[in-house]
Amino acid sequence: MNRLLLDIDWNKMFVPSMSLLEIMIRGTLTYWFCFLYIRFFRRGAGQLSIGDLLLITLISDASQNSMAGEYDSVTEGCVLVGVLVFWDVAINWLGFRSVLFRKFGSPDPVLLIKDGILQRQNMKKELISQTELMGMLREEGVDNADDVKTCYIEESGKISVVPKAGK
Repeated sequence: MNRLLLDIDWNKMFVPSMSLLEIMIRGTLTYWFCFLYIRFFRRGAGQLSIGDLLLITLISDASQNSMAGEYDSVTEGCVLVGVLVFWDVAINWLGFRSVLFRKFGSPDPVLLIKDGILQRQNMKKELISQTELMGMLREEGVDNADDVKTCYIEESGKISVVPKAGK
């Protein structure tokens, strides 16, 4: 029993079994595919729904092999995590520094209500039902769309509401 506890393959644990450059390229390609997919096809309305959490979980599972291949060492896992963190920080930094990249990396706010009138085309584009929008308005302390001057869905997926004067 004690022999099993001390029988550790230190070489396998820390020496990469595949090229670290390959891991970096795989991580970069997978990160960018997932980023572009989520950027152009998903924008939640407010909090993450069960479907959003499921999507994120499935993307992570589906992309695991394409991103990591078959690796065994802690070193390879740390390099892969570092690549993913690098791209996350880089995208945030580029969005802060560049107007062009900010427009590419973040969706523009979309008008959902103007002067109490639901902008149904925009709601349809964002896949937001009237029931869902009314629930989000109530969370913001507004009972009726007629009381709203403007309402936008922001890049974060949350809504911002400007009430009509005197409301």
